[in-house]
Amino acid sequence: MADRAIPHFHNDPGVPSIRVGAREFMCIGATPPFDHPHIFIDMGHDNEAICGYCSTHFVYDAALHGRADPPECEFALDAMA
Repeated sequence: MADRAIPHFHNDPGVPSIRVGAREFMCIGATPPFDHPHIFIDMGHDNEAICGYCSTHFVYDAALHGRADPPECEFALDAMA
């Protein structure tokens, strides 16, 4: 059992960049049913990453504590249930 949930982010708004408060997360591209395969992204020590599937640009911001800016780019896993 995982000791923490991996945040999931999407880019439905079509913004050029999403600030995220996690270095490890999943990019789902868009909200279901238009999502792409869920891509695990690990920034490591970097502060930026680009999804290899949809080219969304993510920028790490520790002040967000696992959230996203814009907040509408966060995806709640319980929304899939």
